[in-house]
Amino acid sequence: MINSLFITFYPKKTTSNQNTKAVIYARLTYNSKRTDFTTSRKIDAGKWNSHTNSTRGNSTEAKALKRYLDDMRASLYDIHDRLLREGKRVSAKIIKDIYMGKEEKQYMLVEIFQDHNDDMEKLIGKGYTKGTLQRYNACKKHIEDYIKYRYKVKDIPVEDVDHQFIVGFNHYLKSEKDCAHNTAQKYIVNFKKIIRIAYANQWIEKDPFFHWKGSWKPSERKFLTDIEVQNLVEQYFEIPRLDRMRDIFVFCCYTGLSFSDVEKLSANDIVLDSKGKQWIKTKRQKTKSLSSVPLLDIPKAILEKYADHPKVKMGKVVLPVYSNQKYNAYLKEIASVCGIKKNLTTHLARHTFATTVTLSKGVPIESVSKMLGHRSLKTTQIYAKVLDEKVEKDMEKLQEQLRKEQEKKKNKEKPGEE
Repeated sequence: MINSLFITFYPKKTTSNQNTKAVIYARLTYNSKRTDFTTSRKIDAGKWNSHTNSTRGNSTEAKALKRYLDDMRASLYDIHDRLLREGKRVSAKIIKDIYMGKEEKQYMLVEIFQDHNDDMEKLIGKGYTKGTLQRYNACKKHIEDYIKYRYKVKDIPVEDVDHQFIVGFNHYLKSEKDCAHNTAQKYIVNFKKIIRIAYANQWIEKDPFFHWKGSWKPSERKFLTDIEVQNLVEQYFEIPRLDRMRDIFVFCCYTGLSFSDVEKLSANDIVLDSKGKQWIKTKRQKTKSLSSVPLLDIPKAILEKYADHPKVKMGKVVLPVYSNQKYNAYLKEIASVCGIKKNLTTHLARHTFATTVTLSKGVPIESVSKMLGHRSLKTTQIYAKVLDEKVEKDMEKLQEQLRKEQEKKKNKEKPGEE
C-alpha cells in the first residue's frame, strides 16, 4: 500500500558464539524503502517467534520484552501519523531519526552542490580536472541565480526540486543566461549528478529526473581552411605575445592537441621511433586515452623556436603557454589581424587538424582517431561527416555554376530572329 509504514522486529547475532544472545533489530519500511536499527534489547534465538514477530512464552522477562517492543511500535506509528498530519516529509529514515532523538536535518540544494564541488576540488589530478571543476562551479552559480530569480531566496530544500524545477531551469539557462541548447543540456546533466547523490543518500524520496529526457542537437564543427591556416602561419606580428599565441594555436592545428594537453606537454611526451622520427605520445587530460601524433615540420619548427624560452628551459613544458583566459582573448586579436571571421579557439584548432590537415588530405579516419586520442571511431566520424557536408555544398555551387555557363552557351548559339 502506498504511503504505508510497516514495522517488523528480528533477532540478529553479532558473533558466531552460540552462547551469545541475539540483538533485536527494528526494521521500518516506507514506500519500499527501509532502514534498520537496534532496539538495544537481546534474546536467546530459541525464544523468538518469527511468525508473530515477538517473544515466545509467558515468563516475566518475555512479557516485559513484548511490552517494550509494542511500545516502540506504537511510538513509531505515532511519529508517522504526526508527520502526515503536519504535512511534513515522511520516510523510514526520518521516522527512525525522530524516534532516536535526532533532529531532522533539512538538506539544502546549494549546500549539497557546494559539498560535491569541494570534494571534487580535493581530487583534482586524481580523477578530475580543473576544467571539470570549473563546469560544476559554473552550474552551481546558475542554480543559485535561478533560485534567486524564481523563489527570491538563496537556497531551497533539495526535496523541493521536481520535474517543473528542471524544466524551468532549462528554460532559464536559454532565456536569461543566453546558453545554446547543447550548453544548457550539459548544465542539466551536471545538475542531474547532484540530484542523484541526494537520491542515493535518501535525502529525497523520488528522482525528479525520472520523467525528464534531454536532447542533443548536432553541433556544427567549424574549422579553418587551407588558405586561413596559411595566412596564420605567414602573418608577421610585431607584438611578442600575439606572435607566441599564434605559434601555439598553429601548433595545435598541426598536432590536434587541446589547450589542456598542450599546456602540460613536456619533453617526456616527445619520443623518437626506431627511424629517428619525433612523435608526441601523451595521455589526453580529458579522457586519459593515449594520443600518438608524428611531428610535422611546422610544429617541429615551433618547438625549436621556443627551446630557449625561460619557461621552457625550466624543463617542465616545451611551449610557453599563457592561461586559457588570456589565450582566448589574444586569439580574438590574432583573428582580427589575419582577417579571419571565425572565432578562434583551441577546439577550432583541433577541428582544423581533424579536417583540413588530415582527413581532407586522405589520411585514413582510423589514423586520425588514434592521433586525436578518441576512444571511439564514432567520435572521429563526426569530422568526416562535416567534410561530406562541405563537399556536398561545394558540388552544389559547382552545379549552379555549370548551369549558368550552359545557359550562356545556349544563348550565344541561338540564331538571330528576323
